[in-house]
Amino acid sequence: MDQLTVIGGGFAGLVAAISAAEAGAKVTVYESHHTLGGRARTADGPYRTNEGPHALYNGGPHWGWLTARDLVGPLAPVSAVDSTRLRVHSGGRLRMLPPLALFRLARRPLADAPVDRDFHGWAAGIVGEDAARAVATSLAVALYHHDVGSLSAAFVQERLRRVAKFPPEARFPRGGWQSVIDRMAARARELGVTVETGARITEVPAGRGPVVVATSLAAARTLLGDPSLTWESGRTVLLDLAMRSRRGDLYALSDLDEPAWIERFTTQDKGLAPAGEELVQAQLPIGPDQAKAVGIARAERLLDLGFRGWRERTTWRREAVATGRTGAVDLPGTTWRDRPAVHRGDGVYLAGDQVAAPGVLCEVSFNSAIEAVALAMRAARRTGLRRTDLDLKSA
Repeated sequence: MDQLTVIGGGFAGLVAAISAAEAGAKVTVYESHHTLGGRARTADGPYRTNEGPHALYNGGPHWGWLTARDLVGPLAPVSAVDSTRLRVHSGGRLRMLPPLALFRLARRPLADAPVDRDFHGWAAGIVGEDAARAVATSLAVALYHHDVGSLSAAFVQERLRRVAKFPPEARFPRGGWQSVIDRMAARARELGVTVETGARITEVPAGRGPVVVATSLAAARTLLGDPSLTWESGRTVLLDLAMRSRRGDLYALSDLDEPAWIERFTTQDKGLAPAGEELVQAQLPIGPDQAKAVGIARAERLLDLGFRGWRERTTWRREAVATGRTGAVDLPGTTWRDRPAVHRGDGVYLAGDQVAAPGVLCEVSFNSAIEAVALAMRAARRTGLRRTDLDLKSA
């Protein structure tokens, strides 16, 4: 493979660019935004917010790939003391421990969870209706979906087992995800990758070798003119707050009555906000027909419980709704293999977090990017062999 074009300079696009360049290809990356990163961007100061809560799970294949290339960088660990300041909201009260049913279900082998049943129905047969509902709601932090219980039991169980591991798999790069993206971009340029930002591509480039489309599924659908590029995803309200520090604030708050997760990111990384301030993000999955105000109202009620006086202490606020930007979710009867295929034909390959690749959260982007490059190289090798055979026959 002499050359490769990558459309999209987010996490998946940079993984594809680096892996192809390491294999000897000449790679060009086109990014429509003026900076790289996609959903992995971190805002410039003074409040360094990610586009939604982000963590790297060290149990996935991307972790070894990133660490082998020294692309993760320094981590921002949560101290043992801070980790005790996590609370769950259940029955209108704050509690210290999640339901025991969560750990009971997490011990069940993945093979026990059927693909063709919804998680709530399967889990209720093991721990009861109320406990199954509470466990499903608690997984909002890992699925960004308003009704986790309606999803495939096998899909949810895999994420439950990963989230409930001890010690936890989640790792937080110091400086936010942008620090990882910046190291990946530097690595790509060291390998000779050409990176063009502010370059909006409206049609697949011709005559430049294979093309990896590493954009959102909606953008890929428009670019490729392929209406079949759809898959289920979540819809989540994001509320970012900066507030003056106060002794006694929680590290994180998980709602078991309705799906919600609130985290104080400056607990582990003080550099995300100016001295004396805290950076907090609330993530609240909402239904397809619900208004943003519904999620914001829920967030404010929870903030009242875990962050006393937060209104008077707030120095900065931002609200947003993430629609179709929270990764793939699988309904009963479907698995990752049923999502849009990586290989689209005619030398075009798809990478991202809603395509046919296994993994949790950004691991889907990573696995699909590696698969896209591997398929492109394999196709180029076959083409090269055919050309050699034709040359020999003509000689």
